[in-house]
Amino acid sequence: MDITTLEERIAHLLRITDDLSDTVAAQAKEIDRLTARVEMLMMREAEREAEGTGGVVLGDERPPHY
Repeated sequence: MDITTLEERIAHLLRITDDLSDTVAAQAKEIDRLTARVEMLMMREAEREAEGTGGVVLGDERPPHY
């Protein structure tokens, strides 16, 4: 292999590394956003349960407005 080929491979590897780094950073940001959202939903559900208003209608149960 000559120097030019090695330089091309190194440049290619650097580009791939930068792209992967950007992808990982974007995924980390998305994970943080989704984690915050799940925490918010869990807190909201815990509040509903504490208030006793989080009822679930099961199969053949009639809703309370009937």
